[in-house]
Amino acid sequence: MIARTLRKSLCSAIRALFVAAVAALAGGCALVTPPRMEKVIFRLDWAPNTNHTGIYVAMDKGWYKEKGMEIELLPPSEVGREQVVANGQAHFGISFAEWVTSARAQGVPIVSIAAIIQRNSTGFASPAERGLTRPKDLEGHRYGGHGSPVEYAMLKALMACDGGDVDKIQFVDTGYADVFTATQRDADFTWIYYAWEGIEAELRGMEMNVIWLRDYVPCLPDYYTPVIITSEQLIRQNPDLVRRFMEATARGYEFAIANPSEAAEILIKYAEADPELIRGSQEWLSKHYAEDAPQWGYQDPAVWERFTSWMAENNLIAQPIDASKAFTNEFLPKK
Repeated sequence: MIARTLRKSLCSAIRALFVAAVAALAGGCALVTPPRMEKVIFRLDWAPNTNHTGIYVAMDKGWYKEKGMEIELLPPSEVGREQVVANGQAHFGISFAEWVTSARAQGVPIVSIAAIIQRNSTGFASPAERGLTRPKDLEGHRYGGHGSPVEYAMLKALMACDGGDVDKIQFVDTGYADVFTATQRDADFTWIYYAWEGIEAELRGMEMNVIWLRDYVPCLPDYYTPVIITSEQLIRQNPDLVRRFMEATARGYEFAIANPSEAAEILIKYAEADPELIRGSQEWLSKHYAEDAPQWGYQDPAVWERFTSWMAENNLIAQPIDASKAFTNEFLPKK
């Protein structure tokens, strides 16, 4: 008797729950299923630094997750990022216009989808006491670099701008030694990213002269360095993923532009660099991410056309490339 009563009560309870569920659905309430997170692999070019801030901001604030993505940021691999991205071993990565151009000339199907910095922020730097303030001053001095053909071609063009002779510069292979090590040991000047080594020099109290490449345009080609890349295959097969990734990433960089101090503190949580260097670098670089462009990430077709042509004219690539296929603004958020 007791068992029969319990069974009746249980059946009634189940029926009541079923009726309530049906009523809820009829009234417009649906059971919420968490969205499936899509794993996205991003290959960095270096240890975390202020070139990457927007990515870390978007990750830290959950903006990738809002777009249905779980981001895994990986350090550089032994294989070049261009090949890794082209092969589908990573969805996205950081590269540079010269590497994108070289890769495409070799048939590697990668595409730049955003310029991280709008104008070239590099230059040839030397301790101020050496008095190297213009390209012609570099004659008779030692350049410390890693021996790439682009270095020679860029210095040749820069020297020609000022009536100098590149063959009067001694090229010394210092690898990827920083400006402090290179100029104290084997070289008189070297090529730097000001947003990092230039700011570090300021913090160290080291006075430097910088011959900015951007000051010699159009004698030199301007170009985008660094850039975010993906593959032609991913664009073709999953353009929605590329678009969602860029929406979150652009939001991260726009936040860093508007809030350099807070963005720096976010990056400090993930980077091993000196916090004061990150803060100083971020304060400087946030002003240059978008600069005079219509929005962060924008790439001017004329800049790509001129730079890729310059690479071909200087025999830095085996054959000219179609500059219009090397980049796209298609996935930037619409303004």
